[in-house]
Amino acid sequence: MSLIFYYFFMAIGLSMDAFSLAIVYGANGINKRKIILLSIIVGIFHFIMPNLGGYLSNILLTNFITYSNFIAGIVFTILGFEMILSFKDEDLKYELGGMIEILLFAVAVSLDSFSVGIALALNNQNLVLAGIIFSIISATFTFLGLMLGKFLSERTGKISKIIGIIILFILAINAFFK
Repeated sequence: MSLIFYYFFMAIGLSMDAFSLAIVYGANGINKRKIILLSIIVGIFHFIMPNLGGYLSNILLTNFITYSNFIAGIVFTILGFEMILSFKDEDLKYELGGMIEILLFAVAVSLDSFSVGIALALNNQNLVLAGIIFSIISATFTFLGLMLGKFLSERTGKISKIIGIIILFILAINAFFK
């Protein structure tokens, strides 16, 4: 039972970047179908990534773990600049257009769970149980973030988009200096 709590609290920590980024996209008027789709895909990636990390831990331990935060930082920076560019045009909303953008979102917020999977594998932890808990919590946090962002956008308009851009750059800086 204590192992489940351990994974639960770890999942909350891993899901905070998904929640923050989801607020940003929710503030841009994402529709309900994409809210559900994105939440499910983020949940799936939070199951796959730690298990993949555990499986590949011996191969990638010396190489990937040092670059995962840098890659996430680059993705968050690119998304931030795209939102700034779309912010200038009143009629243009930056929304997750297709599957590639949705998958990039999911990968960006799941890279840290890949690294956690490596660490869990080194400690002979139950990666399937951890992945299930990570998946449920991250899908829930993504859904809640998207809904909160949508709610804030309807109430505050452009201010929520500016806050979203700031959040993206904070996530990028945080990823670069982890």
